[in-house]
Amino acid sequence: MRTAEPLAEPSFAEIAREWGRLGCIGFGGPPTHVALLRQLCVERRGWLTEADFERAIAATNLLPGPASTQLAIYCAWRLRGGRGAVLGGVCFIMPGLAAIVALSALFLSGSPPSWLRGAGMGAGAAVAAVALRAGLSVATPIWRRVHGERRTRVLAFGLAGAVGAAVAGRWLVLVLLACGAIELLGAGLAGRAGAVLFSAPAWPALAHRVPGRLADALARSPLIAASAAQGGAGALAWTAFKVGALAFGGGFVIVPLMQADAVSTYHWMTHGQFLNAVALGQVTPGPVLQTVAAVGYAAGGLPGALLAALVAFAPSFSFVLLGAARLERLLVDRRVLAFLGGATPAAAGAIIGSAIPLAAALGESWQDAVLLLAAVALLVLRRGVVQTLLLAGVAGLVAALLGAPIPR
Repeated sequence: MRTAEPLAEPSFAEIAREWGRLGCIGFGGPPTHVALLRQLCVERRGWLTEADFERAIAATNLLPGPASTQLAIYCAWRLRGGRGAVLGGVCFIMPGLAAIVALSALFLSGSPPSWLRGAGMGAGAAVAAVALRAGLSVATPIWRRVHGERRTRVLAFGLAGAVGAAVAGRWLVLVLLACGAIELLGAGLAGRAGAVLFSAPAWPALAHRVPGRLADALARSPLIAASAAQGGAGALAWTAFKVGALAFGGGFVIVPLMQADAVSTYHWMTHGQFLNAVALGQVTPGPVLQTVAAVGYAAGGLPGALLAALVAFAPSFSFVLLGAARLERLLVDRRVLAFLGGATPAAAGAIIGSAIPLAAALGESWQDAVLLLAAVALLVLRRGVVQTLLLAGVAGLVAALLGAPIPR
């Protein structure tokens, strides 16, 4: 049962139309998504009160995974229950997902033209600066909220996450979980840690219903089995699950979680292709999490992209559908707050630390110049991420036309 009745109840057609519209215009990441949802649900339509919306933000920010996506799903749930949540979430996700799959087919094809490769290399060169800014945007408010001895622990968690992102690769998720567990132990709250998130049935049960059947069908696809032979559909699903269910601290923490698997372990992508995928996730509308679809496309074509997206987004729907009525209780649950007190600073550090392997992946000297200019634009001039990436792409295109080295 929903926690409170909305001020008004939109039709399912309105939810499909409005959430789909947000999915089409939601450039700029979580801050933009939150502002658009507030404008729609509170200011323009009066479907929720300001207090209800603020509580929804606070509750969904306590969950792992893409907070703005979960906020979109949760707001639709408040308005029309489970069916509204599924409809709103799908309509919010699909425009950006379709765009990134189409762009993946363009950029990750066997032999794109040199000007297109140059544009991708230019945008990819700026990704390390984007990661640094994203990490600082998460870390700064955390640092400001803590004082005294608590700052020492937060700094230690942040350094652990940064080192983990730089050197631990695929094991980074263990670093994040360990930091949360350490904080739980330090607070003396680990005795019932298994109930940290919900007292409801485990959320993965949802994946065994309709999404699970679709995932099984996609996983059995011969296209995935053939083109992802080194890692297989199981490896792709595990990579997608990690970024969808264990990404504490904001959407960009998925980058270090994906990079080692996609490039070093399973060789689905080259370093340059991975940088392109991250850039595509930033310049398309909707949640950053949809970047996983580009990794899935590289691993197994269109079926791989659909499998990766399905597995990555399933936890967000599951958290809301199975635990929405309990979400606001998380705001006062000491176990949840303690765990996130360790995991979130580690995730912020991981985002910052991911800039190291991202920068190290650059192969041409002109890309280093683009990275430097992007860092100045983002960190000093405070320009927008989408604007900066597009300009970096233009710089790469010009470099290609001028004869700069553009390896295949």
